[in-house]
Amino acid sequence: MVRFSYVQLPDYPLTDCIDMIKTADELGFYAAYSVDETWHKDMWLLFAAAADKTKNIRLGPNVTHVILREPTHICQMLATLDELSGGRAEAVVSFGNLGLLEQYQIDWKSMKPLSRVREGIEVMRRFLADGAITFDGEFFKYSGLFTFARPVQEKIPLKMGAMGGPRSFEVAGEIADGMHHALGYSRENYEYVAEHVKLGLDKSGRSLDDFDLGAWVVFAVAEDSEAAKRAARIMVGFYISSMPANQLARHGLNRDDLQPIIDALGAGQIDRAIELTSPELAATLSVSGTPEECVAKLKTDILPTGVNHIIAAVTDPMMVKAFSGKEISGVPDVQGQLRLIHDKVMPELG
Repeated sequence: MVRFSYVQLPDYPLTDCIDMIKTADELGFYAAYSVDETWHKDMWLLFAAAADKTKNIRLGPNVTHVILREPTHICQMLATLDELSGGRAEAVVSFGNLGLLEQYQIDWKSMKPLSRVREGIEVMRRFLADGAITFDGEFFKYSGLFTFARPVQEKIPLKMGAMGGPRSFEVAGEIADGMHHALGYSRENYEYVAEHVKLGLDKSGRSLDDFDLGAWVVFAVAEDSEAAKRAARIMVGFYISSMPANQLARHGLNRDDLQPIIDALGAGQIDRAIELTSPELAATLSVSGTPEECVAKLKTDILPTGVNHIIAAVTDPMMVKAFSGKEISGVPDVQGQLRLIHDKVMPELG
């Protein structure tokens, strides 16, 4: 069975953010996730506010990170959220958004980021399990650190976020409860992802049946196909700079050919960047169109590879305007798209 979750960029008024999470809960979405980045409103406070207004939906970061965040501090917040939500917290962990790290002037390449994530997850598992830790690692060291923040769940799921691979995919399969792969849309890409995740799973004696393999995708759905694709086109340009060259290659794309889009965005030339993002490119790098078109894309390119979880970064008119200043019509708001996914996409995928 395919899980569906909603991931939010918390840039809306906070009362609207909570209403969107409540709608996803009422419709039976597995989780509501949010990015843990300085660029947006604080997701930890948002989910704390949403916890007693929801019943079943799981809540947590997708992703949080172990360069700007300290692992035991993540555990403190995660256990607190787990108590507030009655045992519905989980976390997707990575080393962080490369663009954000650059703005902090952090030389992430020199920090052994994947090794840091591996060790960070080990620290988090120990601290969540015991409430105390003494640890002498390469990146993190503690002597008798303890916390009264204790989770409700016996084991809070800790998953990894990964994009380029292949080592990150293998490590996720080896040590994590799942892996969510952001901004992948082609069958070639997901076959590569699944192949390397399975190598890690083999080491841990597990299979994909025991693993949450998620696709974090730009999602725009409307009865008006062209309107949905226009919305996706505007947002796709903003995400291209986050995609490693090897990930782009798995979509038949060359990063050098896309550099003018990245340069235009860097110079604040939003209209130029959108102009350079062709409709064909936007279709390649999104799940967009009518419900039927979205189902076809998922069935053809993503789900046959072993992906069992769709994490929809829903793109609506308000988000498009916030990022680009452009008005679009014919596209439902977030709640409207969540209902379309529930009514017309989920039933076709079992």
